[in-house]
Amino acid sequence: MSAIVLATFSARYQHAAFGLRYLQANLGELQADSALLEFDLQTAPALAAAKILAPAPRLVGLGAYIWNIPQTAALLAALRRAAPQLTLVLGGPEISYATETHPLTPLADYVICGEADLTFAALCRAVLAGAPPREKIVHAPPPAPAQLALPYALYTDHDLATRFTYLEASRGCPFGCEYCVSAIERGVRRFELAALLPEFERLLARGMRRIKFVDRTFNLDADFGRAVLEFFYSYAAGRAPPPAEPLAVNGSAGRLAPPSELQVHLEITPSCLTPPWRELLRRAPPGLLRLEVGVQTFSEEINARIGRQQTAAAAEDALRFLRQETHALIHADLIAGLPGQTLESFAADFDRMIHLQPHELQVGILKRLRGTAIARHDAEWDVRWNPEPPYELVANQLLDAATVEKLKRFSRFWELLGNRGRFENTLPLLWSGPGDSPFSRVWKLCDHLFPRFGKTHSIPLFELAYALLEHLVAGCGLERARVAAALRTDLARSGALHLPNWLDTP
Repeated sequence: MSAIVLATFSARYQHAAFGLRYLQANLGELQADSALLEFDLQTAPALAAAKILAPAPRLVGLGAYIWNIPQTAALLAALRRAAPQLTLVLGGPEISYATETHPLTPLADYVICGEADLTFAALCRAVLAGAPPREKIVHAPPPAPAQLALPYALYTDHDLATRFTYLEASRGCPFGCEYCVSAIERGVRRFELAALLPEFERLLARGMRRIKFVDRTFNLDADFGRAVLEFFYSYAAGRAPPPAEPLAVNGSAGRLAPPSELQVHLEITPSCLTPPWRELLRRAPPGLLRLEVGVQTFSEEINARIGRQQTAAAAEDALRFLRQETHALIHADLIAGLPGQTLESFAADFDRMIHLQPHELQVGILKRLRGTAIARHDAEWDVRWNPEPPYELVANQLLDAATVEKLKRFSRFWELLGNRGRFENTLPLLWSGPGDSPFSRVWKLCDHLFPRFGKTHSIPLFELAYALLEHLVAGCGLERARVAAALRTDLARSGALHLPNWLDTP
């Protein structure tokens, strides 16, 4: 029996629900009477409802995110039918802005807008005491980090062994990029290192290896960042000091695993890559850091239009430094469809990024996230949006609907071809000639792949590889032996036990 159940649909199993763990950690005396359930998008809402109702709760808190709106709507309806007396509470970034018009709002008894860590606990106490608030929409003031109970003990050993472990050292963002929810309320609040580092040490002792910091801009403060990274550098170098007391959490007292297994993901901003930060990142052990570098566009005109404080020179210099002078794995981001961006200007951004050689390049389509200021450009640029999540661009004055659809296919095929490390030797053959544009070459390849497969997902590796071979030989005029040799190397690296016979066919 649990009076309170916290639940959500995560995009994938490997993504643990960090927000729900914060809510549960801050329930105080109610924590013992609570349960946390996590589902992925493949879980039928009816099955999720049955599992939620099994402990006979009196209140259910659900996390709403851009990826789980249909599932959450169906779950709310199923819970209301099966247990009309149940109090249903919604929270999360998707429901926190433009709440009154959100289609989920009528389905819940209460909606908490903002960071609900403490407000949810207060709401639970009021409801369970028989004195529920009168107002349906509750606005949660941002809590000071020192007020919060940290959630890290709520990661199970199974979580640490099989999923990403989400950590945070700060909340908020100082920047005003109009496409981003973090820009709605500016300001940065940092957690106390004296509270964080012992928690991180316990998690490492229990087997934490795949770490993702959720901080929006990790490299704001060199002194603060140095303390956090030095902690992980020390561990990765095998110098982690023994804990002062047994680290028993969730029934486990672990020992440190081989340091080489550890990877720490951080989001950094190129404009904040100061000399102290460069010195710090140069010393990162090989393989430890995975840095997400949000460039989005090299156009200074577009950056100024959307409130983004970044110059092209600073972004390029930061990427060149990270690639050439550090051992970090570099994941860079570009956005297609920004106000004033043409297909040609996006192509130039893509080509410039390819020549800077990040290990991964994510191509995203502009979204109109609820509450963000990007919508203020709609009239000037004749912007049309999909009203359904994920609220992507449909068309604008400079990109018609057919072109935007092709950009979406380009993004998905690039993920298959360029971001999974499967064609590291073969893909660069596309733009191996003098003056070749990587964007134009990949764009043309997409015109070959989409009619062939009729989809942009679930394509078997060997079939994709054969299509790539066919295009490079017939479409680009490359020697078959040269392409086959590159593919043979790539497919062997993928772990395939038997390579296809067509690699040996003249």
